[in-house]
Amino acid sequence: MRDPIPTVTLPSGVTVPALGQGTWNMGDNAAQARDEIASLKIGLDLGMTLIDTAEMYADGGSEEIVGKAIEGRRDEVFLVSKIYPANASLRGAVEACERSLKRLKTDRIDLYLLHWRGNHPLAETVEAFEHLKAVGKIEAWGVSNFDVADMDELLGVPNGGNVAANQVLYNLARRGIEYDLLPWCQERSIPIMAYSPIEQGRLTHHPDLIRIAKTYQATPAQITLAFLLDRDGVIAIPKSSNPQRIEENRGSVDLDITDEDWAVLDAAFPPPSRKKSLEML
Repeated sequence: MRDPIPTVTLPSGVTVPALGQGTWNMGDNAAQARDEIASLKIGLDLGMTLIDTAEMYADGGSEEIVGKAIEGRRDEVFLVSKIYPANASLRGAVEACERSLKRLKTDRIDLYLLHWRGNHPLAETVEAFEHLKAVGKIEAWGVSNFDVADMDELLGVPNGGNVAANQVLYNLARRGIEYDLLPWCQERSIPIMAYSPIEQGRLTHHPDLIRIAKTYQATPAQITLAFLLDRDGVIAIPKSSNPQRIEENRGSVDLDITDEDWAVLDAAFPPPSRKKSLEML
């Protein structure tokens, strides 16, 4: 029997799986579309029902892939998309959201994120997001690539406290947020969505990861996902178009890493001892 996927609770009380699916680079190549759609469907079948996309990915092509993958099963999916900062004005956000909804073939987005900070005032973006909530186009909104100072500023604008999540780069090799941003969000029950949780595959070649993975008859990628699943309030969104990798991602939930092996990983990938600038890819 497989262990159930752990869940993370959003400020609204909605629970989502702590292991979802990313779609960065999906939709770039029409020849790969069938495999990408099939992989997302397999992930849904395995309980990874949170899918993250963005209007930026493949200029909307990723959203179209997701729309096809969730067709006929929208209600079992927690759908996340992101808006370009340049579009995050009062009028621009409404128009961008409508375009995303059309590509996704749905009437609502469960979580709509500001992809990164731009030139539009946060107060205006939040006002636009709150309007989209009020008219039922989105269920909740959040941000991406926001550091502590950005989050503090956000909470200072009207309705800024309604932020539901912050999506940032976080994995074993990118632990800078553990110094301040992660505890800041945990104290306020604002989930962290960890993008590039396997560092786009680069982490899988690390010798210590390989050795520990062999101990558990697992893959290095599974160990990196288990690391994130061990953190409170963190949602990992690995991307894959390979059915076997999708199965492996799901299998990371079943790993029970010992304290001794976590210590080995801490030595190989030390947690931060000082403030670092927020990393981005």
